[in-house]
Amino acid sequence: MNKYDIPEQWHGQASTPIAPADAYNGYIAANVIFALDRLGLMERIGRGDRLYTEDYADNGRALALLRAATCCGYLKADDDVYIPTEAGREIARSRGYFTWAVGGYNEVFGNAGQLTDGLRHYDPSDIHRDEAMVALGSAQCDQAMFAALLDEVLDDIEFGTIADLGSGNSARVSRVVSQRPGTRGMGIDISEPATLMARRDIAAAGLQDRVQAVQADVLDVLDRQRQLEITGEVDTVMSFFLLHDLLANPRTRADIMPRMREAFPNARRFVLGDTMLRDRIDHESMQPIFSVGFELAHAMMGIPLHTKATYDRIFTDAGLRIARVEPFATPHSWLYVLDVV
Repeated sequence: MNKYDIPEQWHGQASTPIAPADAYNGYIAANVIFALDRLGLMERIGRGDRLYTEDYADNGRALALLRAATCCGYLKADDDVYIPTEAGREIARSRGYFTWAVGGYNEVFGNAGQLTDGLRHYDPSDIHRDEAMVALGSAQCDQAMFAALLDEVLDDIEFGTIADLGSGNSARVSRVVSQRPGTRGMGIDISEPATLMARRDIAAAGLQDRVQAVQADVLDVLDRQRQLEITGEVDTVMSFFLLHDLLANPRTRADIMPRMREAFPNARRFVLGDTMLRDRIDHESMQPIFSVGFELAHAMMGIPLHTKATYDRIFTDAGLRIARVEPFATPHSWLYVLDVV
């Protein structure tokens, strides 16, 4: 594997070109989707609710957004009402991708040129992602796409205390615990905005006695630099779309899973999901949603990605048995159930 873990199959391959009009209109559509979601309208479109022009008669900007959504095919204008189309309901189910990209990584993508030539830098004092929007986008994707498979997998797993590493706003661990009377959970995330959001949501759901949201760098927890009260009680660890960050440092990459086992000494099962570097580019088809953006964003942040074969090797080298592997909704993403040998 070369320096950037890019499979050799990529070299010389090209997918179906995206025409200029599609590229430009796609950029505008992504921003329209994000704006409608921020206004609470994407959820209504997803339900098939009609949107009446009289409700926005005094807001020219809102009407402009509705007209733009109509041009994108997400709404159908009929006299004084906008009616969601099937395409609109489908885009509403996928809104988490746009929260992630436009809300979370807009500054990164918009400065990709300057990041590349070194005029700007990815760090908290210069270019940075919006942690709260990344967490919200992940939660929206979890609810719309990942929850059903995760719940089905967890149905076969008995646990008393479960930890979610990189938990975002802790929506996932809260949902899992709420469905299991007598269980406890802990969400760990580095982001202060995401953790504050999590604590508000946990309190609103009445789960504050069973779910704890902790702001901490997961690497500090794995290094034992941050001791958390219930890590010794944890019997199941889950983590989704964080492993590529934990594996970023080549000097410590092979140690991450052993350190995770040591940090949670009583955990007998790990349920881990991540998006992985594609093995190849299919030059005969259009690019799938998310893959190009995910790979580009992490390149701009200086975080290498890895193929599925690399993940398999990392898990087995750490003494974990791969009990189950499932495609995980988002393209080139996989859900693993790993047992301690």
